Amino acid sequence: MVRPAHRRPGQSRKAQYGLFAAYVIAVTGAVAGLLLAILSVVDPVGFTTLRVASHEVAAPIARVTRSVTGSISGIDDAVSAYVGAGSQNRRLRKELAETRRKLVATSSLEEENRQLKALLQLQQTDKAALAHGYLLTSTSTSSRRLALLSIGRNVGVAAGQPVRGADGLIGRVLTAGPSVSQVLLLTDVDNVVPVRRARDGLPALANGRGNGDLDIRTLNIANNPFKPGDILVTSGTGGLYPPNIPVAIVVRRQDDGALARPLADPAKVDAVAVLRPYTPDNLEARAAPAAPPAGTP
Repeated sequence: MVRPAHRRPGQSRKAQYGLFAAYVIAVTGAVAGLLLAILSVVDPVGFTTLRVASHEVAAPIARVTRSVTGSISGIDDAVSAYVGAGSQNRRLRKELAETRRKLVATSSLEEENRQLKALLQLQQTDKAALAHGYLLTSTSTSSRRLALLSIGRNVGVAAGQPVRGADGLIGRVLTAGPSVSQVLLLTDVDNVVPVRRARDGLPALANGRGNGDLDIRTLNIANNPFKPGDILVTSGTGGLYPPNIPVAIVVRRQDDGALARPLADPAKVDAVAVLRPYTPDNLEARAAPAAPPAGTP
């Protein structure tokens, strides 16, 4: 006999077993609830103990559930914090880039102001300078101490002219081109400058060492009166360098003289003045009064 295509649920043995189990669970729950209610009235202490025991049984499940919930919440907080941190980092990077641009602009203005102030100070220090310019580059590691000057023959610069900064002597022009010149620095081994001690006029010679320092030797070899802190200026002896230009400061006494450091550092000096070579005869002629016209009593 062929089974019908559709059977009623009541005819399904599996459905009947499920319905019977539901009834049993419901009745069992109702009976258990009734017994617990009666127990809570008849024996409150025993009911409390039973309730505590049930809590102990359910505690591990509650802990696991709480841990899972906390982990999920922590993951959510971490994701939110990561997204917030990314947004904050983008904002901070933008602010940092803007601050860097402002700093570069401010630094450029400060450097320009410093150069203009140095040039103004130099012009006030030596108003009789032939020309004013800037040191473009200077050697710091080579044994030859040279610098490139931003002006040349176009403004009258020629070889042999002294070059000074606001703080002191830089050197002399070695070669002059059409628009730039080469300066032999004070610290070059081939540069010898007659100097004198500022406080008493003691004569000496300053010779470059090629490493940024100067050797100072007194003309009297038997006498070495130099002390750290002595200031040396040009003496004007032999011409070329005008007198009284600051040159160096003594930093250490040596057996045959002293070790000195230039007062004007070419690496830090920008604005310089090119001077006319000093000739004592011309200076004396300028200082002497003009001769009276013929026939004047």
